[in-house]
Amino acid sequence: MRKLTVLFILLFSTILLAQEKEKPLVLHLKINDVIDPRTNRYSELGLEKAKELDADYVILELDTYGGALNDADDIRTRILNFDRPIYTFINKDAASAGALISIACDSIYMASGSSIGAATVVTQDGAAAPDKYQSYMRSIMRSTAEAKGRDPRMAEAMVDQDIDLDSIATEGKILTLSTSEAIQYGFCEAEVSSIDEIMRRSGVDDYKLEEFELGATEKIISLFLNPFVSGILILIIIGGIYFELQTPGVGFPILASIVAIILYFVPNYLNGLAENWEILMFGIGIILIALEVFVIPGFGVAGILGLICTIGSLVLVMLNNDMFDFSFVGGDEIFISVATVLAGLMGAIIVMFFGGARILNSRFFKRVALQEVQDAEAGFTSTFYKEQSMIGLKGKTYTRLRPSGRIEIEGKIYDAYTRGNFIEEGIDVEVISDEGTSLKVKEA
Repeated sequence: MRKLTVLFILLFSTILLAQEKEKPLVLHLKINDVIDPRTNRYSELGLEKAKELDADYVILELDTYGGALNDADDIRTRILNFDRPIYTFINKDAASAGALISIACDSIYMASGSSIGAATVVTQDGAAAPDKYQSYMRSIMRSTAEAKGRDPRMAEAMVDQDIDLDSIATEGKILTLSTSEAIQYGFCEAEVSSIDEIMRRSGVDDYKLEEFELGATEKIISLFLNPFVSGILILIIIGGIYFELQTPGVGFPILASIVAIILYFVPNYLNGLAENWEILMFGIGIILIALEVFVIPGFGVAGILGLICTIGSLVLVMLNNDMFDFSFVGGDEIFISVATVLAGLMGAIIVMFFGGARILNSRFFKRVALQEVQDAEAGFTSTFYKEQSMIGLKGKTYTRLRPSGRIEIEGKIYDAYTRGNFIEEGIDVEVISDEGTSLKVKEA
């Protein structure tokens, strides 16, 4: 009897699981913001999730006035290449880039009072973008409509005001369709008010709906895109480099700076804001500054170029520019980026000048930094030349001193450096200090 009960339970569970598995899975994505690198990445992660779950349908709910053309094109291409049905639910607007994304989907459904169209490319101040952008937008609107069996001329008329479609779109006006007009001209399957209606019209009455939400990792990435957090990271980057130079060999400040660099650049890179050349520009800036500090005396061209590259990179990483083309970057975005970087710089300067001594003498810093001092009383000496003093001895430069190099004294070669000036090879020099492992010299 017990065996029969167990078999019955297993059979019943198997039937339930089979029924659950047979239900079509619908993944619901929602874009209710401007089309930009964030929504671009959201759609990428959403479609990756759909593949992972083996979803049968994807519903993309849209309510957007448009956004960046390059991001819209990425989303459009991703949708066209997806191998499962993707339905757009326009609730309430699909303007400009939103219209392009909608047309790329297999079916378009619209809520009452919605609209689609007005896809002219404009700059951040509302003016029409140069013709090269309009021409590109016309071509991808036309090709996308053709790929999905929709009227390409009407799609093009959403961009080009010079196209005359008789009573549909008169010359001089950009085409925008209401829900009823979109249904009439084949740009909408039906007017709906919910996902249930969409699925019923697709012949699916019983299905499993799953809402797509960003994971914890993506939420953390979004946190580091916050301008306030970015400003703190910039402060740590600059402060870490400064304190490492002040206490070479400590390691902790430069480690903190490296971590801050990663947390600053990686989220922006993953969201499509940071380009490879912008990150490379930052690296070149750091190298130039290091050369100025450790190799080239004084502070000249290399140092200034290094600062320009470093600070410029930190600003550009936060802006969705196309190789210094700021046509589609708003003035407020530029202001926020510049203000964030300047705030981080000012914060670092304040910490360096007013809090540097306290930090270096704090208990925490003493735990991570070497605090022992090699006093002369304990037998330590600052000179490498213990047997006899080298001060006053004369010789010749064995190599160029730029400002360091080698000299020859009485047939022996020694490391040497100047007070900052360059001395050519074969010049008479005199030792003026022998502290450390190198001799300090001047021209004789």
